[in-house]
Amino acid sequence: MPLALPSAQSPRSTPTLTRRLRWERRARSRLLVTDLFVVLGVTSLAAAFASAVATRLAPAALEQQLAAPGFTALVWLSMLAAIRSRDAAVLGAGATEYRRVAHATGLAFAVLAAAALVVDWPELRLQLLTAIPLGLLGLLVGRWQWRRQLIARRREGEWASRTILVGDHGEIAYVLERLGATDELGFHVVGAAVRDHAGEPLELRGRRVPVLSTAVSVAESAERMSADTVILAASTEADPEYLTRVRRQLEGTCAELVLFSRLTDVAGPRISFRPVDGLPLIQVRIPTFEGGRHALKRALDIAVSASALLVLGVVAVPIGLAIKLDSPGPVLFRQRRIGRDGQSFAMLKFRTMHVDAEQRLEELRPLNEAAGPLFKLKDDPRITRVGTFLRRHSLDELPQFWNALRGDMSVVGPRPPLPDEATGYDEVAARRLYLKPGITGLWQISGRSDLTWQESVRLDLRYVENWSVMEDLMIIFRTARVVAHPAGAY
Repeated sequence: MPLALPSAQSPRSTPTLTRRLRWERRARSRLLVTDLFVVLGVTSLAAAFASAVATRLAPAALEQQLAAPGFTALVWLSMLAAIRSRDAAVLGAGATEYRRVAHATGLAFAVLAAAALVVDWPELRLQLLTAIPLGLLGLLVGRWQWRRQLIARRREGEWASRTILVGDHGEIAYVLERLGATDELGFHVVGAAVRDHAGEPLELRGRRVPVLSTAVSVAESAERMSADTVILAASTEADPEYLTRVRRQLEGTCAELVLFSRLTDVAGPRISFRPVDGLPLIQVRIPTFEGGRHALKRALDIAVSASALLVLGVVAVPIGLAIKLDSPGPVLFRQRRIGRDGQSFAMLKFRTMHVDAEQRLEELRPLNEAAGPLFKLKDDPRITRVGTFLRRHSLDELPQFWNALRGDMSVVGPRPPLPDEATGYDEVAARRLYLKPGITGLWQISGRSDLTWQESVRLDLRYVENWSVMEDLMIIFRTARVVAHPAGAY
């Protein structure tokens, strides 16, 4: 007979938590099937190609040829599982998810290359040269397609974490503001328990967020609202044991307890948990602005810029003729901009304004529609008819690939400021100059001219301190989509 001990029974999952775990398993299963299809497909194609080009095969060689795709697939799929590329925490996470796939593929390549050298396995070398590159592309495309479907589901309120916020009014309002800026994070806020609530309404994307009573426990509020995630946006200094109590209360009720800190606004990817002899420490890696990663970024700039300039050679003639026929003046426009470490350079663009645009600037300043040191006017009379089309589709920026090839700019980076803008920077905004300015960046794929000055600075600072090559590739890809479907460009 079991002893009558208080709270001796382990927590059981609620229907809400069970539903959350069910859709996570379904999403991981779909990724697994996609990974299997891609890996087995490309390895089989490589083996078929090897068989087609082979003229005579000894029995032993035939065995090796048949074993090569199986061994490649086994190692590759094992690495994808070992690096947790299908973990629920990275579902729909974008750069993080793609980076794990790339890392797993890189590890698989290293293992297979070592095996090919040790046993002199030519068929395996063919797998390395053909299956791995094609498979990596296929895996990334597969993840991108599933991510699109996941985001579409989340926008409809499905496959998203039912979330309640707990904390102070100011912090909760900030979290709601950030969540309202994107549909991709997967948090469907169903309520907020505000400690210092003074009657101010809380809204998310025009929807009023219910204010929950703080008289009941967080676990009771989560169970009543059928929530599976709690975001804690409050200081626990007055009650150091509060976090531990909340965590224990939520056992069996929620899948996640998320701690919000403004530190993660710019330092998120550089934060890690580091336990030292039972002492829980949060480690923040200090950003660096030189080294191997930056050499790799420069190599990417050269490769992309050289390719883009080949395209520019084809479209430059019709664009130049259109500019000349539309208004008198040069085809190219050179403008002083501020680059890395405050160094100025001449940035190239296709001319989109009349030649007297600089002289007319002062008379238009009272009509400025931008905040901060920026000058933006949606219906700027200085812009030519051809210039309006070029700006809308970002074609005026194509000559900047020459700046990127020279090293004045990068393909991806902060927005290149004018000298007058840069002289108005405060200490925080000046951090944008720690990296080379970019032809595109987070600012371009997030609204461009529709962004406020504060939003533009925040996006640039986030990029400067947390950039990665994988994120650069994502921004380049998303820029192509923005150019095809322009918004906020004028």
